Amino acid sequence: MPPDIPIDRRRQVASQFIAMIPHASALGMRMTDVGDGEAVITMPYDARLVGDPETGVIHGGAVSALMDTCCGAAVMVHPQAGLGTATIDLRIDYMRPATPGQTITARATCYHVTRSVAFVRAVALDDDTDRPVASATGAFTVERPRSQQSSERPRSRQSSERPRTAKAAS
Repeated sequence: MPPDIPIDRRRQVASQFIAMIPHASALGMRMTDVGDGEAVITMPYDARLVGDPETGVIHGGAVSALMDTCCGAAVMVHPQAGLGTATIDLRIDYMRPATPGQTITARATCYHVTRSVAFVRAVALDDDTDRPVASATGAFTVERPRSQQSSERPRSRQSSERPRTAKAAS
């Protein structure tokens, strides 16, 4: 969002963003904190999300969805980012299984924003906050309002400024 939009409005938009994503609701995700370029989202333990019934460990796909959603929210609340975002690239390193029965919390920070790309780091934790479940780095689109996009684009050349081409040899 443009920098002149207050953090409270950005929080509201990010919360609405999470609420509108069907899988976020199905996974029980809740945004618990946001700040300038930072988001925290929790996902409670749910037996329906278990990937290995013998151990009770939550499937990595649910953790991946949590981290991706949290990263997107961090972009949305960054003061230099735009109105929306989409994942370009997300690398997740799984370090250990989440402890069965515990809520998983994702914390994401949008640390750099260019004209069209935002860069994010995230970590997923359970109750053992000294040992991450997973870490992630990602790149996300920066979607700006049309009026802001046109003011940021380099101006196009006028017809009189076009480079001359060499004439073909006969």
